[in-house]
Amino acid sequence: MAMYRKLGKNSSQRKALLRNQATALLANGKIITTEARAKEVRKVVEPLIALAIKEKDNYEVVKVQAKVARKDKDGKRIKEVVDGRKVTVYDEVEKEIKRDLPSRLHARRQMLKVLYDVTEVPTSLAGRKRNTRKVDLCEKLFGEYATRYAESNHNGGYTRIVKIAPRHGDAAMQVLLELV
Repeated sequence: MAMYRKLGKNSSQRKALLRNQATALLANGKIITTEARAKEVRKVVEPLIALAIKEKDNYEVVKVQAKVARKDKDGKRIKEVVDGRKVTVYDEVEKEIKRDLPSRLHARRQMLKVLYDVTEVPTSLAGRKRNTRKVDLCEKLFGEYATRYAESNHNGGYTRIVKIAPRHGDAAMQVLLELV
């Protein structure tokens, strides 16, 4: 008996498919896929959420000095003329940042081995690169999902599979895979 489904793909294609669907599930909260794929994606996503819950509060807050560009009321950088050249004006600001402790850093790197980068494009201003923003899925796992599932006494079972209907093309059972 095999330990996993091959999904009709070779190993590199299968790994890419599972990474892609796991990333989509964590970014959007739900995906529609076939039953066999959903059961395999569940095996990838649930350990990531369990890891996030375990390392949720494992960081320290550190104060650092940072240079931030001074901006005008329109949000544009203020420039000064120094020695005949325009130079941006910077202010020294004290910021508080979260610094991962070693075990949380390791957990973050384990997550990044599985998850792809996600770029969110707003629907109203689509087509403009400056309106896009990168989504940090690791931070979403540690912040949003870990706090949601840590309060309830879950021992796994962070996902739910709901059967929808057979697909029209090949009659494969379509399911909705969602985070509970």
